[in-house]
Amino acid sequence: MTIWEAIILGIVQGFTEFFPVSSSGHIFLFSRMLGLDSPSMAFTLAVHLATLVAVCSVLWKDILILLKKPFQKLTLLLVIASVPVAFAGLLLNDLLDSFNDSMLTLGIGFLVTTAFLALAASFREGDIKKEDIKWYDALFIGVMQMIAILPGISRSGSTLTAGLFRRMKKEDGVKFSFLLSIPVILGGFLVQGFKAYKLGFVNIDILPTLVGMVFAGVTGFFAVKIFLRTVMKGKIKYFAYYTGALGVFCILDQFLFKLLT
Repeated sequence: MTIWEAIILGIVQGFTEFFPVSSSGHIFLFSRMLGLDSPSMAFTLAVHLATLVAVCSVLWKDILILLKKPFQKLTLLLVIASVPVAFAGLLLNDLLDSFNDSMLTLGIGFLVTTAFLALAASFREGDIKKEDIKWYDALFIGVMQMIAILPGISRSGSTLTAGLFRRMKKEDGVKFSFLLSIPVILGGFLVQGFKAYKLGFVNIDILPTLVGMVFAGVTGFFAVKIFLRTVMKGKIKYFAYYTGALGVFCILDQFLFKLLT
């Protein structure tokens, strides 16, 4: 991987990890555009660690409250919401990996994301704070997050839609979604790190990996802030337009264009 490829993929990872447009889908597409089979495991670990630092740096006040008083309702809600994706990640990982090979599957995933975002844009803002939702609301959000393991389906988009559907306030819905991303990113980092350890961390391009990590962290930081502002202004529909167009392109490419297939 060259430095420029690392910069591009780092920027893509940073923005799309937190924008509701599917980071896995975009990394797949941009890897194809750059002529790469897929980023190395070391690079993937590095950029995920960078985005973890990014979201923690934005939500540090909320995280500090949880650390000062870990045994509270919000902590339990986040644990409940994390269970479905942990189950899917551990037991269905090999099956889910097979979905990444099809532009058709990716296009359908982007269109599912479009449907979620269109729904989110249509909901009126609720009045429920993140710490006041019920346990079954948290579980519902967790199931929606589990669905987003499939390529093309946005994690932040699906969890935000679920939160707004359960009548959460916009800001609380976004913050709950981002707080929920922390154990998911950390869990993925640990699982992939264990795999890399078993393989011996081969083929590590140190400089491109570090560069990609920096760009992923910086863009991830701004992505969290921009998305929060976008939701508060009621502009989610623009993300829906984008993923809708991208989904149609992927499906057409599968059958007609053959540009990335």
